[in-house]
Amino acid sequence: MAVVPLFAAAAPQAVNVLDAGSLLATFGALGIAVVLFAETGLLVGFFLPGDSLLFTAGLLCVPGGNGPVSLSLPQVLIASVVGALVGAQAGYWIGRRGGRALLTRSKSRKLHEGAARAEELLAKYGHAKAIVLARFVPIVRTVLNPLAGALGVPARVFALWQIVGGAVWTCALVLGGYALGSSVPNVDRYLLPLVALVVAVSLTPVALEVLRARRARTTPEDVG
Repeated sequence: MAVVPLFAAAAPQAVNVLDAGSLLATFGALGIAVVLFAETGLLVGFFLPGDSLLFTAGLLCVPGGNGPVSLSLPQVLIASVVGALVGAQAGYWIGRRGGRALLTRSKSRKLHEGAARAEELLAKYGHAKAIVLARFVPIVRTVLNPLAGALGVPARVFALWQIVGGAVWTCALVLGGYALGSSVPNVDRYLLPLVALVVAVSLTPVALEVLRARRARTTPEDVG
């Protein structure tokens, strides 16, 4: 199977932006950079499949696979890191200039919940640890970057730790998918279940946080 170039030709069928396989088959590695930029830099990108996209891209980099497309591992790693880092930096400067007004105007409940969680992370763990940890939590990684800018996190501190977090997050998922695909023969036959598993694992922190928040709101009077 030929390796899809960085700029893949557009497929004739409609692209499903929520489907990692569809995005990769249509846009190749360039699509990874665009999706990660939107997810980490623009508040409208919170619904995009960052985790599953990276893991699926790693699987599809394994030579000799039977998946819908074959990708180049170096191109995927470069596109992933560039998209995640440039997106986060753009989100920070958007927040620095627009402040909380950007979040206030949004009517998305998920975004507001993510913003509350992001602010809690910053207060609980400090700037460095929160910026790194946020990369691994869907929605939170979308809103923390502009929120960090709005809250006045020093630009150098943000840039350093978003680079660390972004590189670790993207490379870990891509190489994890690649390692699995290299060690398990014909693993691409189980692509959909694997992607579903990655999505479920990535949403676990969100589910645990919702459960924790509900328990915190329960008073002794409610229980009695």
